Amino acid sequence: MMFLELKNMWKFPGGLSEPGEDIGDTAVREVFEETGIRSEFRSLLSLRQQHTNPGAFGKSDMYIICRLKPHSFTIDFCQHECLRCEWMDLSDLAKTENTTPITSRVARLLLYGYREGFDKIDFTMEELPAVYTGLFYKLYHKELPANYRTMTGMD
Repeated sequence: MMFLELKNMWKFPGGLSEPGEDIGDTAVREVFEETGIRSEFRSLLSLRQQHTNPGAFGKSDMYIICRLKPHSFTIDFCQHECLRCEWMDLSDLAKTENTTPITSRVARLLLYGYREGFDKIDFTMEELPAVYTGLFYKLYHKELPANYRTMTGMD
């Protein structure tokens, strides 16, 4: 796993969504901008909601952590946004005291996913048609078993 060091605290790469930008697209873009790593969205892992965050421009804040699959591994990090950037072992990250509570918790969540299967932690994304003709939305949820995805009536 790759992590950024800000003010001597390890954290995940991240940033604000652009207007109209999907969650996964924001994660992929921010990771590339901050680390130079190309990746693809795999799932949503966690969501933090917070009110009265001083850095949220007077708005309530949602911090969404996504699981991405890297397509490149050579780091070329943005020196304006972080002091260091490196790949780290999840076990080491889960044990370090030099991190934020959310980073520590998500490191443990990822360890659980690696060991027991990501189906236990992932919220996958499915694009579905909206009630408005020609429009679609993205629904994030735990994966449904195949027999429930194709279910037409109630048994």
